[in-house]
Order: sequence, then C-alpha cells, then structure tokens
Amino acid sequence: MLYRILRGAIALVAAATGFYAAQMGLAIWQQSWGSSPLPGLRWTLLALVTLIAALIGYSLAQRLINFVTQSTRWLEGRLQRTPAQEIISGSLGLIFGLIIANLLGASFFHLPLVGPYIPMAGSLFFGYLGWSLGTKRKDEVWGLFNLIPRWGGKDREKGKIDSGKPGAKILDTSVIIDGRIADIIKSGFIEGTVVIPSFVLEELRHIADSSDLLKRNRGRRGLDILNKIRKEMAVNVKVLEVDFEDLTEVDSKLVRLAQKLAAPILTNDYNLNKVAELQGVRVLNINELANAVKPVVLPGEEMTVQVIKDGKEIGQGVAYLDDGTMIVVENGRRYIGQTIAVLVTSVLQTAAGRMIFARPKGPERKMGSNHQALERSEYQCLS
Repeated sequence: MLYRILRGAIALVAAATGFYAAQMGLAIWQQSWGSSPLPGLRWTLLALVTLIAALIGYSLAQRLINFVTQSTRWLEGRLQRTPAQEIISGSLGLIFGLIIANLLGASFFHLPLVGPYIPMAGSLFFGYLGWSLGTKRKDEVWGLFNLIPRWGGKDREKGKIDSGKPGAKILDTSVIIDGRIADIIKSGFIEGTVVIPSFVLEELRHIADSSDLLKRNRGRRGLDILNKIRKEMAVNVKVLEVDFEDLTEVDSKLVRLAQKLAAPILTNDYNLNKVAELQGVRVLNINELANAVKPVVLPGEEMTVQVIKDGKEIGQGVAYLDDGTMIVVENGRRYIGQTIAVLVTSVLQTAAGRMIFARPKGPERKMGSNHQALERSEYQCLS
C-alpha cells in the first residue's frame, strides 16, 4: 500500500512539473512570436504534456524508490560501522566549514553572473573539507575536550581525584581465554568498568571460527568467559566500539587505547606486558598476581606433602603444593606414593617460579655438601 502511495505521489509531482514546464514553454512561445495558440489548443497541449509527464514519473517511480532505499540502507550501514567519535568530530568540522563558506560567500554574492553560484560552490567545498579534516584529525578534536575539566581550577581536579570512583580496566584476548579473570572479578578484587575493545572481540570471534580445533575451543572458551562476566559478575562491562585503522596488531591497538583512556591493561601476555611498560602504560598481569598470593614458606617450617615422582638427582623425590609449587625432597624417592611430613630446608625464587627444598621429618641432621650440590643442580635446571 505504501509503495503505491509513493508511486502515485511521484506521478503527481511529475505531472505538476510537466504542467509548469508547458506553461513556461507557451509563455516563451508568446514572447517570441507575439501570439499564443488558440485556447482549445493551449489546454490540449497543457493536458497532453501533463499526462506524458505523469506517465513518465509513474514508470520511473520504481527505480527512484529502489535507488533511494538502497542509498538509505548503504548510508545507515556506513554510519553504524563508523565510530561515534568520528561522526561527532566530522559533524563539527562540517559545521565550521559551512560557517566559513557562508562568511566568504557573502562577499562575492553581489558579483554579476557568477555571484549567486559562488556561495553554493564554497559551501560544497568547505563543507567537504571540514568533514574530511574532522574525521581524520578526530584524536586532536577529542583532545580539546579533555582540556575542559582543567579550566575548573585545582578544586575541580582535587574533587576528581578524591571522588574515589574506580577507573576502567582493559581486557586483552589472552586474559579472556585464560579464564582466571572471571574468578578474580568474582572475588571482588577488581572494581570499576571492564572495557572490552571491539577489535579484541573481533579477534575472539576469528579464533572461535578457526578451522583448527584447539584454536576454536580456545576462542569459544573466551566468548563463554565474557558472557559469564556480563551476566553473573557484579561489574560493569562495556564493549567499546573503537578501532585504529593505522595499526594492524591487536597489541599495538591495546596500547594506543590504554594511552587514550589512561587505563591499565589486564593481561597475562609477557610480550604485551613489556611493550606496554616501555610506552608508559600500566599493566595488571594476573601471573604476577598469582605469584604474589602464593603462601610464604620459611626454612624450618613443617608441611605435609605427597611424594609423586623421583627427582633428577639420585634419591630425590618430588612433590607439589596445591598452587603448583615444586618441592624437592631429599632422600624422598623411597616415599613415592606416600604422604609424609617434611621440614623445609631452603627456598629458591627463580624466573620459572618458586622452588622449595625439604627433607623428611626426623632426627635433626646437618646439611652436607651433597645436599647443597643437589640444590644448585636443580636450580640450574629450572633457570
């Protein structure tokens, strides 16, 4: 029904245009020849031209409607893919461009012949130039807005610092796939807004659609973790629609975004950690958090462990704590498969993690050079 109404409206507009054009043609005829056609012939010509124009408009209405519909859908899709920052900065540039064009065009409006057309050409040129510059220099445009709070003086800055509102944290792909971030958020140690950039979400989708089974499972696990955080955790999760077309690596985009938001990156990627620190971006590494919360063990303490396997040196047994810390038990090979009480003799912190040396609980014995050699050799193996 709406389609027929639109075709009828277009036909009426075409008919009115044809009637007006026919009148103009008859007026020119009268001025040129000094006489006008007979009244009957005049109205016949008007009716004929109007009818032909209406038929042409009705026949072309379908193509016109399809063209407008497709153009509208294309423009809507383009605007949906364009970040809000780019649209706003481009609109500001367009406004300033039209203002400049209006100011300059008023000076040339009274020129003969070309005067009325100069403002129109200036509006098109400066409008396009303002939109182009606004979209391409959007970072500088938004940088001007960041200066506004500083105009309020030191009291406003102090109120901002003392407000106590937790800041945002940016999640990277590796920490999402790892999964431990959900337990950390659930425990309440992370507050504020958890920011998930759109390019990280796109990378997760790409991994989840991979032909490799292992990658596909890791990607789907990451998406499940995100859904769990959004639905079950008492934290604000925000998907930020932003991208940096001049960068291709996701790690570089994360660093750029962290610099713009002045927010830390939550990760467990060693390389990203180092790159971010070199560029002055704060990093919250959950591997460092895991090492920090491991229980502190001092020489002379007693603990109960289960010896699982033999060590690298003769007579050694190996046990593990719940957090994965390895315990080397002197003369513990004969206790494999048993749960025994041991005394800690020394603790070594290596790049691979923490390593504990112990001996079975019993009569106190001096530590001989043999045991010290075993410790050194095990330390070298881990290093």
